[in-house]
Amino acid sequence: MTVLLALQAELASATGRLLATAASLSDADLAAPSLLPGWTRGHVLAHVAQNADSHLNLLTWARTGVKIPQYASYEARAAAIEAAAAHPAARHLAELQEGAARLAAAVRDLPQDRWSARVAGMRPPEHPAWYLLVRRLREIGLHHVDLAAGYGPADWPEPFVLRELHDCRACWPHARSTVSEIVLKNPSGEIAARWPGLGSGPAVEGAPADMLAWLTGRSSGEGVTLVPVGQSFTPEGAGLPEPPPWLTMPAPADLPTTPPKDYP
Repeated sequence: MTVLLALQAELASATGRLLATAASLSDADLAAPSLLPGWTRGHVLAHVAQNADSHLNLLTWARTGVKIPQYASYEARAAAIEAAAAHPAARHLAELQEGAARLAAAVRDLPQDRWSARVAGMRPPEHPAWYLLVRRLREIGLHHVDLAAGYGPADWPEPFVLRELHDCRACWPHARSTVSEIVLKNPSGEIAARWPGLGSGPAVEGAPADMLAWLTGRSSGEGVTLVPVGQSFTPEGAGLPEPPPWLTMPAPADLPTTPPKDYP
């Protein structure tokens, strides 16, 4: 037994939640701004739909051994999103559903031994094909929040939060860090984990979902505070630096080649 079945189940659930949100949005809703600068909600849904087919490209590479880029180029990716952003809500929903179905079928049909094949996104490093499931979950989880349509960081499932924090630390840009330490706290306020030695800057603390939202630019720091030094209380967000660059690599460099039993 490997992590593949658990990731597939998690992906199906995340996709279902996103589709439910997309189905609730009108044409006017999709023309409104998203949380991403310069993008409407229509841009977000167009990107998520097209991202499914980009992952299908990489699964085809894994299955056949013939290199297929995730996207033809950054410029082609941006142009395709722009061309689809103004589509009516019904078309956005259909394209999301169809892209998700194509991807799910490719995942289901990939031979077991091909999950260890090496593929790559638009940036290095290469990674084993099984990690594509993690990358797709990341796209859905973060961009669902970007829709600003009732789904927020507090709605992220715990496995998603813990996995994304793990990979964020594994890809940490030490030379460009703005904090020296991260302290994760559980709901009772007890320390759940410490990340020391991150670089220059203050130490910050918060609950896992709040910390992930701040690190990924999905919040301005609600629930994240400076670790008090010589004082008893620091207001949320007060004095926080800008978060460091998030996920400067699309995958950790030291992933196991074969699908592990659990991840992380």
